[in-house]
Amino acid sequence: MPKKKPLAKRKVRLSPTQIIALTFLGIILLGALLLTLPAASRDGNSCSFLSALFTATSATCVTGLVMFDTWTQWSGFGQGVIISLIEIGGLGFMSAASLVIFVLRKRVGLKQRMVMAQALSVNDMTGVVRLQKVVLFGSLLVQLVGALILIAYFWPQYGAEKAVKWGVFHSISAFCNAGFDIFGCLDSGSSLIGFQSDPVVLLTLGSLVAIGGLGFFVWEEVIRLHSWKRFSVYTRLVLLMSGILTFGGAIVICLLEWNNPATLGNMPWYDKVLGGVFQSVTVRTAGFDAIGQGAMTDSGKVVSMLLMLVGGSSGSTAGGIKTVTVVVLFLFLWSRIRAKGSVCVFKHTVPRGLVLDAMTIVSIIVSLSVLGGLVICTTTPEISFLDGLYEAISALATVGLTTGITADLSIVAKIMLIIFMYFGRVGVLTLSLGFLAGNQAQERFRYANTNLLIG
Repeated sequence: MPKKKPLAKRKVRLSPTQIIALTFLGIILLGALLLTLPAASRDGNSCSFLSALFTATSATCVTGLVMFDTWTQWSGFGQGVIISLIEIGGLGFMSAASLVIFVLRKRVGLKQRMVMAQALSVNDMTGVVRLQKVVLFGSLLVQLVGALILIAYFWPQYGAEKAVKWGVFHSISAFCNAGFDIFGCLDSGSSLIGFQSDPVVLLTLGSLVAIGGLGFFVWEEVIRLHSWKRFSVYTRLVLLMSGILTFGGAIVICLLEWNNPATLGNMPWYDKVLGGVFQSVTVRTAGFDAIGQGAMTDSGKVVSMLLMLVGGSSGSTAGGIKTVTVVVLFLFLWSRIRAKGSVCVFKHTVPRGLVLDAMTIVSIIVSLSVLGGLVICTTTPEISFLDGLYEAISALATVGLTTGITADLSIVAKIMLIIFMYFGRVGVLTLSLGFLAGNQAQERFRYANTNLLIG
């Protein structure tokens, strides 16, 4: 019999999903340590590790929840750390690593291809290097164009220094769906409320958010195929669902908030429409606030929470349950209502395994959201359950919008939100498959079937 290697000499082999999860964790911890340095704070005093960890997690997981205003608290160095974490977290650490590989013209090995495929949420490694190049250079190009538009717009009124800083920072933050802003020098903690009637700022940032939330695979197909008929079923579903959610959500939000004087009520009709469209876009994971989330009607908050839960698309900078996941779930429910055994879309059948994955993701996210809302309102009694649920969903779906309660939360609630943000970004299936399914015991026997009464 071959001798077993001593335990100390055995190599620890990590799967691509484990590498991604652990690398994200390492980046968050490094960012937190940098933010605790006195040089990172505007007043020169070191902040608490919990505050730094919360901010670093929010930036790396491209969420946008903050315990204090980004411009007021953090110095130029601190803001540089935050925007670097946003870029790495939004595009994925593998994009940064692949940039070095491409520049040095190194060969991309099998292990790197596997990690790339997992990070980009694609099913196989065919063409993954080409897709990674599209992601990397396409992302940088889109962010550059967005930054140039904002710089040209801000320059005449605010000067060159602020224009360049604001343009670059907010272009990256918007494209990566992070929602961080440094407009605090105008009005601390106001996010984009000072620009709620500014179509250039809102449409530019909204466009960057939408492009970032479509997904890298969709980009590659749109650029390469140029035809709706030639697009894959997935790409067609993403484009269709994104359009329905954006404009359908805008219509519903406008109807609910049209006469609310604290949000859209006192605006001219064209600003109301602009505000409704921007809210519909940003609430699906961007985190920029242009109307004041705490002042919305209860029904407006509920609709916003539903949009937050859906989020963007797989393999994108967005979070949430994901658009196609929700489509698969509704198609399954529709097929069961009609007593059909298969789920079909665009003359294709959806595999049973994908349907079960969709049901699992939705069940876990919804359950955790309700639990998070209960924890928040229990540990911080002055906060209502609705606002607590809004905050929990915002963290779990990596949105970053808040009704204004983040700084007032208990330590327990803040730690829970840190976990939620990490969990929401790395992904339910990435965590479960990477750490659990890898060591799953093989079934040696099955019990007899039984019939149960359902409904």
